[in-house]
Amino acid sequence: MDKKPFKALLSKQVVTKEGKKLGIVKDITFEARTGELIHIVLKDLTTYTSNLSLERTPEKEALIPYNAVIAVGDFIVVSEEDLM
Repeated sequence: MDKKPFKALLSKQVVTKEGKKLGIVKDITFEARTGELIHIVLKDLTTYTSNLSLERTPEKEALIPYNAVIAVGDFIVVSEEDLM
């Protein structure tokens, strides 16, 4: 994947490859030692996202595993299979 500045990802819509909207990027968590990206933190969750059994922050924001990301463009596209 091309490198993108963190700010370019903030506030992007996250969708599944089937086109279901999941929410908006609020933050990204990473392993400080290695710089490896771990999760995308979602805000403004859709009803669809609420029904997925995703890990949550204490503030109830959804965590999308970064390895589920397929593409980053106008949207961040994730593989729904990798969220289960």
